[in-house]
Amino acid sequence: MNHNSDPRLLAALAAGDASTRLEAALAAGTHADPGLADALVGRCAVEPDFFVRDMLTWALTRLPTATVVPLLLVEVRSEHAQARSQALHTLSKIGDRAAWPAITPALLDDADDEVKRSAWRAAVILVPDGGRGELAVRLAAQLGRGDRDTRLSLSRALAALGDVVEPVLRVALAAADPAVRAHARATEQILHDPDAGFDLAVDQAKRVAALGPERAC
Repeated sequence: MNHNSDPRLLAALAAGDASTRLEAALAAGTHADPGLADALVGRCAVEPDFFVRDMLTWALTRLPTATVVPLLLVEVRSEHAQARSQALHTLSKIGDRAAWPAITPALLDDADDEVKRSAWRAAVILVPDGGRGELAVRLAAQLGRGDRDTRLSLSRALAALGDVVEPVLRVALAAADPAVRAHARATEQILHDPDAGFDLAVDQAKRVAALGPERAC
């Protein structure tokens, strides 16, 4: 770390009051001092407040990519779920495709749902154009799993991949598991109509899965 960084700002990033930490993160982003990179990344791993974490991410995006990305690549391998999740989230905001190799299959299927969702979002932004089809297949293996937020995140990630996801969804629509079929159909609706309500799409997809397309209308 650059020891010329303001010690008062460093102390404020760890203050007991969330509003003080928020102001400190805002100041860090405003001044864009590369010497704060270590402190900001470290704080992301432990910060309990969502809004402060979001500001920390913004502050990191204001720093040189060459300084920040190597630190984040270490964090995605952390044993702490929040460290992994926030590092992935920040990588998705920075958008440096050189970070793509760090989005491993283990992260895409992480035991922690928030890490997994962050990995999906980062993956669809960082994936090379030639790898989009393979990523679609890997993500589609998760169809039908998880709670509503997880399923919605997966649908959005798949839809963000564009046309390459259509053949993958066609396979999933023929799956034996009705939950997989319903999730695939809801994803298909979101792909063709991004403004479609996810819950309505899921309800309709479940009816189709249960009754068949002729009787579900």
